[in-house]
Amino acid sequence: MRIGIDVRCLMESQYSGISEYTYNLLTVLFTLDSRNRYVLFYNSAQATAVPTFAFPNVTVREFKYPNKLFNLSLRFLKITAVDRLLGGVDVMLVPNFLFLNLSARCRKVLIVHDLSFELYPEFFTLKKKLWHRLIGARRLCQQADAIVAISQNTKHDLISRYGTDQKKIRVVPPGISDQFFAPISEGALAAVKKKYQLPRRYILALGNLEPRKNITTLIAAFERMTNRDCRLVIAGGRGWKYAALYQQWQRSAAKDRITFLGYVDATDKPALYRLATMFVYPSIYEGFGLPPIEAMAAGTPVVTSFASSLPEAVGDAALMVDPYNVEDLTRVMDQLAADGALAQTLIQRGQARSQQFRWERAAAEILKIITNG
Repeated sequence: MRIGIDVRCLMESQYSGISEYTYNLLTVLFTLDSRNRYVLFYNSAQATAVPTFAFPNVTVREFKYPNKLFNLSLRFLKITAVDRLLGGVDVMLVPNFLFLNLSARCRKVLIVHDLSFELYPEFFTLKKKLWHRLIGARRLCQQADAIVAISQNTKHDLISRYGTDQKKIRVVPPGISDQFFAPISEGALAAVKKKYQLPRRYILALGNLEPRKNITTLIAAFERMTNRDCRLVIAGGRGWKYAALYQQWQRSAAKDRITFLGYVDATDKPALYRLATMFVYPSIYEGFGLPPIEAMAAGTPVVTSFASSLPEAVGDAALMVDPYNVEDLTRVMDQLAADGALAQTLIQRGQARSQQFRWERAAAEILKIITNG
């Protein structure tokens, strides 16, 4: 079987969210399956780099059309069917909502991470809102032969928002990288601590710094903590409305105890989690929410929000709060910072919980869906 895969999301210079998901999925998928042939494609009028997947049954096709022209052609003119450009494929795996045109004979498997752009449009720029409207997510779901939803919450949103036929939706939770399960030497921990000048005890927040991640509430809750032993370390690339977050930090009475690391190397994340006193993820909406699971695997107690898919992801292995309640978050962080026994209980539960989210399991299930098994 010839399987096409859209890897345009892997053209990003800094991976997060969907790009990390896609890269990890494909790495394991190609390791598991040497029988089928895979044709990956991306488009860029300028020189760009995508990862090299060194497998004999994997080839990469690069198109060099101007992106806007290519996208508009796929969406409105429909002159070009991508599967024909690839020399014919039996099925196309599409890892997120993108401009795409496929011939009727090509089977379509779409991965849906979330519908945040529908449910929380206030978290998106005008440009992003227009992009999502043009792309026609509802239409793509209708046209898909099979849909992989990364959580029960996403499946529910697809059915309630788009009226998607639930029979073609399969829920496959994602995995996390093996690096989060691996032991970390004292030397490696010391190196990361020195690299980022980390304090002895700190509360870690990690993710793109945008309104949906709710870092403003975290800073407000941190300011009110009675425990002054912990600092707040915030890691992640600058997202939309970062300036407002920066201004909040500048005005904060706890400014001197808050550190912004910016985007951090993926290889440093396990140690950043491991060294933290706790990991706090007060997001308002997530299709799944991998960072809490990563922190659990690394051996760090987790506080997250009782919102969207997060309870489904963490089970009873984390403390959960109302993402809009500053006092609630303050109370829970103070409690966890002072209660070593509670922290150990959460660490043990978290490490057990994280074992459920292995890429080998997710990739094997998605392979069955691709091959219509």
